[in-house]
Amino acid sequence: MLEIDGAQQSGSGTIVRYAVALAALLGRSVRIFNARKRRRLPGLRPQHVTSILACAALCGADTEGVSVDSTEFTFVPGPRLAGGTYDWHIPTAGSTTMLAFGVLPLACFADRPVRARIEGGAFQDYAPSAYHLQHVLTPLLERMGVSIHLEVTRPGYVPQGNGVLQLTVTPAARELAALTLIQPGEIREVHGIAMASHLVKRRVSDRMASVCQQDLTAAGLSCAIERVDDTTAEQAGANLAIWAESSTGCLFGADRAGAFGRSSEAIGTFVAETFLQDVRSGATVDRHVADQLVLFAALAHGTSRYIVPRETEHLRTNLWLIGQFGVHGVVERRQVVIDGLGLARRHIEEGASVRQPTPIV
Repeated sequence: MLEIDGAQQSGSGTIVRYAVALAALLGRSVRIFNARKRRRLPGLRPQHVTSILACAALCGADTEGVSVDSTEFTFVPGPRLAGGTYDWHIPTAGSTTMLAFGVLPLACFADRPVRARIEGGAFQDYAPSAYHLQHVLTPLLERMGVSIHLEVTRPGYVPQGNGVLQLTVTPAARELAALTLIQPGEIREVHGIAMASHLVKRRVSDRMASVCQQDLTAAGLSCAIERVDDTTAEQAGANLAIWAESSTGCLFGADRAGAFGRSSEAIGTFVAETFLQDVRSGATVDRHVADQLVLFAALAHGTSRYIVPRETEHLRTNLWLIGQFGVHGVVERRQVVIDGLGLARRHIEEGASVRQPTPIV
């Protein structure tokens, strides 16, 4: 059984989610201790419990110690990855997109399409918005060989949650293809969505979008942001997300959720500035995709390369984690290089990964 210290690196829930996903895919039993040890509230929160159990359902795993506040648990994967229809409910405003990240790697190699309804929070701080997942990460993963459809059927915000995502994943026919993005190119047009629920009288969606558009226009970019005034969410809330593709096929995005005391104008400015910082850095991915791609590149066939805006704690953590499963990945002068395992569905069905996952020190 592979043992992973959850207090290493960022000490975050990312270690929990991605370690479980890799264990399921590589058929490796794992024990995680000190889970989220470095967080203000250590141990598993409801969203982490739901994510672990979702992965267990997909691969028929046996688990022990998976409960709220637990700092130690084991995950023993089953013999196959089963597609089908699932319904996962986070009983708080915990991030539905982070749960989606946890199950996506498994769905890429399932025996048939995965259709999932995920309920919880869809827009909050410290997690990319559903629109970023939909318009930035998803198209990149589709280039690697998997088909993904994501729909926000009901927005959900802190503290109530109760948002709903519909996720459909058609597994890769063979291995995931490595991804090479080393030429930034030029951004010609920016798109976006300004979502506000039960805030039409305060013109929140328009105010967020207008300020963001002004800042991007001043930077010489054409920008079209759709205003959406929603009435289906169970509470008031807001989110602004923008995205763009460069002339060389690089994708960038930025987003910001509403919060108490945070003005619409501040949200618009933050999103524009974040986007421009990443694009002007000479990177080929944005700061969020920089660490999100690591796990998928680790599973792909061949060597993936891309340039990040800056080296972050989340990026270092994910590179360290895949090293615990025998995958070599480094970042040098902001270029990430990952030598993928070349995992294919037949390896999972045969009960053997391409190579024995030996931790890299």
